[in-house]
Amino acid sequence: MITRYIRTVFILALLITVARGAHAQTDTLKITFKDAEKAFLDKNLNLLAQKYNVDAAQALVKQAKLWDNPVLSTDQNITDANKKYFDHSSGKGQVFVQLSQLIKTAGKRGKQIQIAQDGVQIQQAQFNDLLRNLHYNLLLDFSQVANLLDQRKVYQTEIASATNMVNAIEKSYQAGNNSLKDVIRLKALNFGLQNDLVEIDRQINDLQSELKTLLTANETQFISPQITFNNTDTTLNAATLAEQAKTLRGDYLANKYLYDQNVHNLALQKALAVPDITIGSTYDQHSSYANNYIGLEISLPLPLFNRNQGNIKNAKLTAQSQEYTVQGNELQLKNDVYSAVNQYKLSQQLLSTNETDFYNKYDQLYNSMQKSFQQKQVGLQEFIDFFDSYRETKLKILQQQLNLQKAIADLNFAVGTTVVTPL
Repeated sequence: MITRYIRTVFILALLITVARGAHAQTDTLKITFKDAEKAFLDKNLNLLAQKYNVDAAQALVKQAKLWDNPVLSTDQNITDANKKYFDHSSGKGQVFVQLSQLIKTAGKRGKQIQIAQDGVQIQQAQFNDLLRNLHYNLLLDFSQVANLLDQRKVYQTEIASATNMVNAIEKSYQAGNNSLKDVIRLKALNFGLQNDLVEIDRQINDLQSELKTLLTANETQFISPQITFNNTDTTLNAATLAEQAKTLRGDYLANKYLYDQNVHNLALQKALAVPDITIGSTYDQHSSYANNYIGLEISLPLPLFNRNQGNIKNAKLTAQSQEYTVQGNELQLKNDVYSAVNQYKLSQQLLSTNETDFYNKYDQLYNSMQKSFQQKQVGLQEFIDFFDSYRETKLKILQQQLNLQKAIADLNFAVGTTVVTPL
């Protein structure tokens, strides 16, 4: 049983050594969030793709501003009775030429331009919302990787201490001063720490993949976030931030602009019920009552049966539906902001100055307990209990710091801009 346990510990240690060797061979990119944010804005492929959608929508505005082309039509004889082709000399043959231009009425052209401009606003808002979501993911991944690397340091410190204790107590056991139970207990503690460390490395590896994709970084690089933790006291007004969010949130604005577009489309559909006018001129060489006839042409359809009733009703109902959607979005937006503000305040309270001082003193106590155990002033059970308590407390500290960073990310995400500067 003991032999099998020692073999397991050896294999796990070997895997950790190999993993650390792989990390050592990887190109490490130390980067602050400010630099990461710049690289993200310059290189992210999803953002670049969405920018083309905005440009494509702007092209449709140019298209909507163009006039309809005039229509030229002609009819003339190919041959005459003498089998001569296109012979129009000496008054022979027949030529008919017509030139016409469609003139849109009821402001249809202006309404189509407005709808196209609404489309640009929708695409721009969707771009801003994509930016908001990706920026949120970037901040979360950046904070989580930094947090996990700090957790890794805690485990590495404890593993180093536990390894030294295992070596010391094994020598003491061989000298007959300790029991085998004490040796196994410490080895089990060390094994558990190393197992947790492997799990942390697994999480870091997953997050590294996401970060590299967001930053368009080289796949062989290891991104090491550089964070200076700062719990700045910030006074926030939820009502003011909610109003600000209505002017910044891409998801809300996209639905609002879509509602505007639906309203403008309703106006267009009503305008389409008004007939357009076609004006033109006609030249007829011989088939009219007089040779070389030149006439004025005016035509328009009579709206007797089709007055665009179905499209008008469809546009009206679509606009009404979108109006309720916007109202729902506004309600959700306000709830998001108020919840994010409250969560940020709660996270701030957990990391007060007094608690930070306690954490620093706890580190000093850990070093003191180590010395006391080495000098046999503290028993093994008492030291292991403190050992576990220290690790648990340190991890809670790091979790609270991560919670604050997440609260900052949630707050900025809810408002749609940087309200609190992260990291």
